[in-house]
Amino acid sequence: MSEKNVVLFGPPGAGKGTQATKLRDLLSVPHISTGDMFRYHIKNDTELGRTAREYSNKGQLVPDEVTIAMVRERLSRDDVKSGFLLDGFPRSVPQAEALQKILNETGKILNFVVNISVPDEEIRSRLTKRASIEGRADDADPAVIQNRIDTYKNQSEPCLSFYKPLGIVHDINGIGTIDEVFERIKKIFQTNI
Repeated sequence: MSEKNVVLFGPPGAGKGTQATKLRDLLSVPHISTGDMFRYHIKNDTELGRTAREYSNKGQLVPDEVTIAMVRERLSRDDVKSGFLLDGFPRSVPQAEALQKILNETGKILNFVVNISVPDEEIRSRLTKRASIEGRADDADPAVIQNRIDTYKNQSEPCLSFYKPLGIVHDINGIGTIDEVFERIKKIFQTNI
C-alpha cells in the first residue's frame, strides 16, 4: 500500500494527540490536527484565518464550510502525497461527507479509521486528572465533561457508522498505558501495509 490516509477517532480524553504523534512517526506522514490548522491560518492572517477568528472572538463555533475549506487546502499540499493522519476532523457526518468529496476530487482514498474506545467513566477520570495536571479549567467541571461526552456521542460518533460499510474502521481498546494502546494501533498497520 503506497498511501497511508488515516483518520484518528475517539472521545475527548482518549489520548488521540499522544497517539497521533507516535503514529505520525511510525507512518512517516504529516499529522494534521484541526487545532493546528486554525492556529496556522489565524497566525498567518489568511482569509480563512480571519473568518475563523471572527467566529472565535464571538465565542461561536467556526462553521463547517470554513473548517472544510482549511482541510481542503491542507490536503492539497505536496507533503500529503504518501499519506496523512487527520486528528479532530471529521467531527460530524456532514464533515465526513465533505472529506469523502475532497478525497474523490484529489484521487485519494481513506485507508484507515482508527477508533480509540474509552468508557465514559474512564473519560471522566482522565479529563479530571488532566485538569489538575495541566490547569485546564474546562476539564474540571463535571457538567462540562458530560457535555463534551454527549457532543462526541451525538455529533462525532455517527461518523463511525458512515465509515463502517467501507470496512476501514479499526476499534482499539484505549485502556492501558500509552505504549500498550500504541502496540494495539501498530498491529493494524503491520497487517495492512
